Amino acid sequence: MEKLELKYGVNPDQKDAFVFRKGGLPFEVLNGKAGYINLLDALSGWQLVKDLKKATGMAAATSFKHVSPAGAAVGLPLDDVERRMYFAPGELSELASAFVRARGADRMSSFGDFIALSDKCDESTARIISKEVSDGIIAPGYDEKALEILGKKKKGAYTVIAIDGDYEPEVDEERSLFGVTFHQERNSYVPSESDFENLVTKNKNLPESARLDLIVSLVALKYTQSNSVCYAERGQTIGVGAGQQSRIHCTRLAGSKADLWHLRHSEKVLSLPFKKELSRNDKDNVIEQYLSDCPEVDVLSEWDRYFTSQPEPFGRDDKIEYLASFSSTSLSSDAFFPFEDNISRAYRSGVRYIAEPGGSMRDESVIGKADELGIVMCFTSHRLFHH
Repeated sequence: MEKLELKYGVNPDQKDAFVFRKGGLPFEVLNGKAGYINLLDALSGWQLVKDLKKATGMAAATSFKHVSPAGAAVGLPLDDVERRMYFAPGELSELASAFVRARGADRMSSFGDFIALSDKCDESTARIISKEVSDGIIAPGYDEKALEILGKKKKGAYTVIAIDGDYEPEVDEERSLFGVTFHQERNSYVPSESDFENLVTKNKNLPESARLDLIVSLVALKYTQSNSVCYAERGQTIGVGAGQQSRIHCTRLAGSKADLWHLRHSEKVLSLPFKKELSRNDKDNVIEQYLSDCPEVDVLSEWDRYFTSQPEPFGRDDKIEYLASFSSTSLSSDAFFPFEDNISRAYRSGVRYIAEPGGSMRDESVIGKADELGIVMCFTSHRLFHH
């Protein structure tokens, strides 16, 4: 039995923390020292990107925070607007593009994340990660230069984990809670084209781009604390609503994040006249306040702290009008929608494609609302609760 000592448990006063496995651990800590939550995020994140790579054939990345993904993406090339949104450098590998997208999905939530990559970490990806506030990374390997770059992060304390990319755990899994052991079969579901065969709405036009986005959102949901819904667009999540007791609250929470992602495309945001000394994280905070209807800091009245000149206001009516221009977002839910209010709220955030398990007593009402709004909806028959 191989055993790995951890910094501490979930909290610093929970000592004697370690992980172990009969037959040896499938990963190795190459740099730093992992914590309990670090490994929960690392192993969940690795499963997510492995599934995403299997489902799409593309390099994948995820930014994990407190056992749910803040963002997940595949390596579609960034367009010019996305490069400006994400403050991205010129040359990016496919893996680096996946990471920039995953981190850019919700940069506020990604602050201090644990990163997972589907492929060997290359220098291009490592250089971008080196500039982010992050607790650690897991990948199936590292180029020599990438490992050198990451090893210098956090004054040499950055946690770098290499996992055996071929490792497959046992079919059955167990966990202990309050002295009681739970046993179940692992959730081995990976979405595929067959999940989109049962199109239940009148509109059955599901383009390839939406199929990719629905796969991204379904894989993300598999590793998101329930209840959860996930909005996706352009091969990445753009809004994850995790751990809410009410599904409409999931839809609202994730929808508000999707709205912020869409608003960041606006030239008003892209052209904000930031002072040169502002860090990337400071810029993220300022953008969040600038776009908020109830900001903690009125950045327009204190513009000289952040900007070289006073930026143009982005009023509520202007934002509503701008958001109405988006109409290619996909949404997946980890369980059925019990009421049509979820569909109406999702539509307001540009959702035109939905995947959910189906099986509600009110399925016909939900389908009817989707038909009324022209949304394409498929029933996958797969519930994706994760706890």
